[in-house]
Parts: sequence; C-alpha cells; structure tokens
Amino acid sequence: MTAAGTPVAVITGASSGIGAATARQLAGAGFHVVLTARRKDRVEALAAELTAAGRQATAHALDVTDRPAVDAFAASLDRVDALVNNAGGAIGADPVATGDPADWRQMYETNVIGTLNLTQALLPALTASGDGTVVVLSSTAGLSTYEGGAGYVAAKHGAHVLAETLRLEIVGSPVRVIEIAPGMVKTEEFATTRFRGDTEKAAKVYEGVADPLTADDVADVITWAITRPSHVNIDLLVVRPRAQASNSKVHRAP
Repeated sequence: MTAAGTPVAVITGASSGIGAATARQLAGAGFHVVLTARRKDRVEALAAELTAAGRQATAHALDVTDRPAVDAFAASLDRVDALVNNAGGAIGADPVATGDPADWRQMYETNVIGTLNLTQALLPALTASGDGTVVVLSSTAGLSTYEGGAGYVAAKHGAHVLAETLRLEIVGSPVRVIEIAPGMVKTEEFATTRFRGDTEKAAKVYEGVADPLTADDVADVITWAITRPSHVNIDLLVVRPRAQASNSKVHRAP
C-alpha cells in the first residue's frame, strides 16, 4: 500500500538498465515506485530489494503493447503522480533497402504505441493528482538520423513527436511533459538485444569510448527533471557522454 501523501511514480521497462536505475533513484527521492516490465521475476526482485532498503515499491508484470492489460493496470492504481515511459529498444542495424519490416513494426509498437498506451491510460490520474509529470525517454536518434538506424530513428522520432504534441494539447492542465533524449548509453542489454545476442557486435558499439553514459547517469537526469518545482518544465533535455559530439561523431581512443 502507498503511504498517505507519498507520490507515486510508474516506471515502464523497469526490469533492467535505465528503468531499474530510475526506480532506485526515484525511490530514494521519496516516491512509491510502481515497477512494470514483461519480466515479472526481475521487477519483483527489484521491488523486494527496494522494500528491504526501506523504500516503497510494488511490481506488476506488464506488456506496454497490450492495451487491455494496460487499462486493467491503470484501473488498479489509486494514485499516479509521475509516469516514466522508458520501455523501448532497438532491433537490428540494417539499411533501409534490406531492413525487416517486422523489426520496424516491433520497434514502433514498443517505443511509440507502448508510450501512447500508458500515457492515455494514466493521464486522467496524473491530471487528478494536481501536479502530474509524464516523462518520455526518447533518444538522440529521434532528433537526427544515422546509417543503419532508420527503423529505430523512425520509432524514436515518433516518441519525440508524441511528447511535443501532447505538451501543446494539454497546456493549462496540471501535468508537465518532459522528454529526455540520451545519446550513447552503455547498459547490460541494449546493444546486445539490438544485435540479437551477438556480444561481439554489441561490444564494438562502445569500442574505444572511454566513458559512455551509464544507466545511473540517465536516471539521475530523469530524477532531477521530475523533482524540479512544479512550475518548471524541462521540455527536452539531450544528454550525451563528453566523447560523443553527435550520433555519427564519437571520439574513440586508438
């Protein structure tokens, strides 16, 4: 149960990486964190970890692309103050000429439709809170393209446009819309998933880069943005490692 007066933050994709790191940091900032992901065992373990540390956390198995399940999840919550739309990811690095439409569809469903599903389902509760926050975790990929990335770029551009349009449409309501766009982040799963378990290809993404961003770096930015005074809206925050000047310009040591 959520303690009276404790703000509630729902985090999607909380089973690993940026989602799990954000859950830990928001819990530390005084939120009751509601952890969602398809991997029930992972979010339950994280909730148990946080509870053992004296934090407030609950876990729910959830596929963000399953709208009936999302609606049922939303109906189960008494209060929502913040939503972190983190679930997403990339699949493949094929050129447009040979990319698999199924990969494109899956990326769009998760990164865009999943974000739409949660935002639509929880917006009434966020508004009713009197001080709600929607966070969309996009990517620098949504702001500029690169070769081999068109499917992911298209999906993250969709997430970027969703956030930008929602902000226009609900201005005047007590809900902020924040977009965080990370550049190169090294997590335990992102690149490996993109290359379908090929750890050698995944390692090459970060080869020679001294300090790519970590999940904790991005979680720190998300938590900072959410905990600004309620009249302060961080519309769009781009965060990259110092070694990365753009999606295609990265300093790599010999």
